[in-house]
Amino acid sequence: MNKIINILKTKKSLPLDEFINISLYDKKFGYYMKKNPFGRDGDFITSPIISNLFSEMIAIWCVSFWEHLKKPKKIIIVELGPGDGSLCRDLLKTFMKFELFYKCLKVNLLEKSIKLKKIQKLNIENKKAKWIKSLDEIKYGPVIFLSNEFFDALPIKQIYKKGNLLFEKHVTLSNSKEELKFLYKKTSSKLIKYPDILKTSSKKNIIEYPIAAIEYLISIAKKIKKLNGSILTFDYGYTSRKNKSTLKAIAKHKFKKITSDPGNSDISSHINFKLFSDILKKNGLYVEKVISQSEFLQKMGIFERANNLSKNMTFKLKANMYFRLKKLMSSNEMGNIFKVLHAKKKGKNFSIGF
Repeated sequence: MNKIINILKTKKSLPLDEFINISLYDKKFGYYMKKNPFGRDGDFITSPIISNLFSEMIAIWCVSFWEHLKKPKKIIIVELGPGDGSLCRDLLKTFMKFELFYKCLKVNLLEKSIKLKKIQKLNIENKKAKWIKSLDEIKYGPVIFLSNEFFDALPIKQIYKKGNLLFEKHVTLSNSKEELKFLYKKTSSKLIKYPDILKTSSKKNIIEYPIAAIEYLISIAKKIKKLNGSILTFDYGYTSRKNKSTLKAIAKHKFKKITSDPGNSDISSHINFKLFSDILKKNGLYVEKVISQSEFLQKMGIFERANNLSKNMTFKLKANMYFRLKKLMSSNEMGNIFKVLHAKKKGKNFSIGF
């Protein structure tokens, strides 16, 4: 908190995206830069931690996509924001069962946090994996971009639209000078480099502008168009055209006030998958329909795989496996709110899982 308060004593206010960026990614102060937030003892649990079957299904999808590309002799998988390394570790375990694919494979991991990178290296321990700092380091393809809960943790702007006027959400000091509060500052449409987003405001007139995510999507689309490949991304979000106010903070598995403890709580927002699809299409990719995580995993055969595994399990292990599957698949848990988007270079359709 002290870092942000000190900044605000000089700057008076910070746009929301700058506040989020400092809160999450500042080298010393940032939430993701100084702790491991994943798992039961952390602040939240992700799908790869819940069940390795989640990662297995994605691995099978990747091998199928490689076969669809006529089995190129080289293929790169790029994981965006690898978390604690669970997804990559389990992907590689499955890939090893496909000898020819594994021989062709390189894995690049895009990670900002030195702290998380150390955890990932301990979990993965595989020479196929290489850490990168920028997508510019990817020089050949085809390339498959994978992400799970990556885009939701990127900084966003919030714009309040009143008639023809636009106001941007900022963070400033309260009268006590020791607490933070929100305020809106008048701005112009020039702030928004992707003007179509102004057409997606909700009845409450709040527009979430995922400025960092859009930059990533455009860079990814350029790489896929140039090198061939695809992107498969999992995140919580919605598919309606209307934008919503979805900003939230969480610590120790409980929601918190956004401004109450920056640097010590996760700040995220839901993904507008309709917007993501539009951006990828406008940048030359073919986008499959966006579906729920539950539908994707079912189509990839997760229940069949679980049933086969259960034949050699004790009752306790079997119960544990299906309990975890329920968390991934149930509409009351992660099954519906988590969505899956696949986009690829234009050409012959590849609809496995969709």
